Amino acid sequence: MRGVTESPGARAEGPPLLDDLMPWSVAPLRFGRSWIAAPDARTLRARWDRLASAEGAEREALFRPSRARTPSSAVAALPGRRTGTARLSRDPGPCPEPVRVVREPFDEQWLLPDHRLIDTARPELWRVAGPPQLFAVEQGYVPGASGPALLVTGALPEGRSAAGRPGRIRPLFRRPDGREPNVAPGLLAFLGARYGREVDAREWLAWTVAAALPSPAGCRVPLPGDPEVWAAGVALGRDLVDVQTRGALSGTRPRLPGGRRPYVRAAVPAWPRTLAYEPEDEVLRLGEGRLSPVPVAAWEFRAGGVRVLERWFARRTARPEPGTLDAIGPESWPQEWTSELLDLVTTLALLGAREAERAPFTAERGGLEDLRTAGVLPPPPGTRRPASVLDHQEEGPEGQFMLL
Repeated sequence: MRGVTESPGARAEGPPLLDDLMPWSVAPLRFGRSWIAAPDARTLRARWDRLASAEGAEREALFRPSRARTPSSAVAALPGRRTGTARLSRDPGPCPEPVRVVREPFDEQWLLPDHRLIDTARPELWRVAGPPQLFAVEQGYVPGASGPALLVTGALPEGRSAAGRPGRIRPLFRRPDGREPNVAPGLLAFLGARYGREVDAREWLAWTVAAALPSPAGCRVPLPGDPEVWAAGVALGRDLVDVQTRGALSGTRPRLPGGRRPYVRAAVPAWPRTLAYEPEDEVLRLGEGRLSPVPVAAWEFRAGGVRVLERWFARRTARPEPGTLDAIGPESWPQEWTSELLDLVTTLALLGAREAERAPFTAERGGLEDLRTAGVLPPPPGTRRPASVLDHQEEGPEGQFMLL
């Protein structure tokens, strides 16, 4: 992972680094102001209306200027977004249509996709977002922490762990519409020859999810010599990716077996302030509300050392500063949040139940020298940069157009 000081020769120790195998990566987005994201889209529209109706110093105070963005900033539109490019202080324009993003591991929220609001939006990611793109997100290294080292999402990820540690975002494809896999040149051909089968980008991603292991230098991905081990890891990885992406690969939303699916046993109160778990009865309590059965594997599931369910609940029940745009939100707990929580419990239970199955694949250690001998590693420097897009117009500041 960039930003970690490595000892001399550290990149040569152990299995190959994902940083060399998927060379193009992007640092996390930096929103700069928390009010531009929320668990529900209605809240964002209400916040926008409040900002747009204010004027002068009041609008500036609500906006919360930073060194990168103020209401007077002139910036280009985000790729693929039809939003205003006039200075916000002069013409906010209509509310941009909120889009789904992943704020933290497994926490899908909504974002106002207006470049005038976001400190560091990473336009190169927006340019390649959309089906069939998938984003692999490395979790910041935490010694001894349990949980997966690599997570996959179809929605644009912010790229930080629940503890705030930055990870690297690695798109599966370098160009829109699933063109040009983001892998070291020659890697897929090498794998096809090694395992006696055609290996495409999605199969490669499935293996990485099953086998990736954390290290201070970033995720490492061993490559087994046995084709049967590879096939078994790919099969597990496909299932894990499908669960993480809520059924994007299979087209069917993952579900727990009948009798094990969580339900609301007692209605969630208007605004729950406490979250507790009763392992004996597999009950998750939100104030006086009760959800069950909630498997222990779901409650104990951690990412980056942080319990996912606790963090998800804390984000929705934090008390914002009065008078700010963050303070604009639902007056009571929305029903859709309960539905999303049930869905999250299912996701974490399915992943937690199979986490131990990754152990044989993460225990593999080979691949680095074979890749070097084959000329796959090191990857050419150009593969670490985003692909150029020469036939695409995007709106620049103040309505000007630029050709990329």
